[in-house]
Order: sequence, then structure tokens, then C-alpha cells
Amino acid sequence: MTPASPKLSPFLWFNGRAEEAAEFYVSVFPNSRILSVSIVTEGPAKGDALVEFELDGQRFGAVDGGPTFSFTPAISFVVACDSQEEIDYYWDRLSEDGAPGRCGWLEDKFGVSWQVTPSMLPDLMAGNTAKLMEALLAMDKLDIETLRRASESS
Repeated sequence: MTPASPKLSPFLWFNGRAEEAAEFYVSVFPNSRILSVSIVTEGPAKGDALVEFELDGQRFGAVDGGPTFSFTPAISFVVACDSQEEIDYYWDRLSEDGAPGRCGWLEDKFGVSWQVTPSMLPDLMAGNTAKLMEALLAMDKLDIETLRRASESS
């Protein structure tokens, strides 16, 4: 007997900025909302926030956990975009006060890594993979038309 599917959701550790981060992400993604903010009232975490929020239906948790841990690019969130306009929007918004990276990756102002990619990238990989990868590796923000031309080249 297979157990029922668990409900998975990311849980993010911030250094005193959990509520600020959740408010920022909710402002970026449509159909998003803060579900709850709880302030710890006792113990060593007194004054820290626990935040639950949804980004377009995906539930997240966040905590003001202090400086003990920080984010690395080893974990990232992929934003699959259907158009160049979507790529431009998410790239610009998520990289505000952050750090643009290579190949569609960026780090936001909270240190969280994101990959802003075209949703059709797997289909483009069926073409000229060498040319596609050459083009992709030369970009910061991804350009769908350039990737499409590289994929279709001979």
C-alpha cells in the first residue's frame, strides 16, 4: 500500500526579515497572499516572526531564525516563463537590490536564488544542444529568441 501523497512546501530561514521577504514575494507573484504572521512571545526566539504565505498557490513557510544559516545557490526556485515579457518582469523584480547571475540565475535581496527560465527550454534542448548551451552560457537574463535561433541553427 502506497501512503497518501504528502503536502510539500519550502520553509525558508531569514535573519530577521521573514515578514519583509514574504511581503516582497507576494508583491511579485500574482495570486499570492500572506496566510499568517505569528510572533514568538517566549523563549530564546522571542520577537521572531513565523510567516506562512502562498505564491500562486504554492505554500511557503518562513522564520526569523537569526544569522546561524544563510542561503546558497545550491537550492533555488525556478520561475518558468511563457514569454520574454514574463522573463523581463520576474528578472527585474526578483533582482531588485539583489545580484543578477549567469544563465538565468539571480540572487534576490534576501539571498534566495532564483532561475528565471523560458518554459520551452526543454523543447529547445531537442535542437542544436551545443549551440543552445553556448548561447545560454553567454547570457545573464535569458533571451528566448536568441535561444530559439541557437537551437534551430545547423
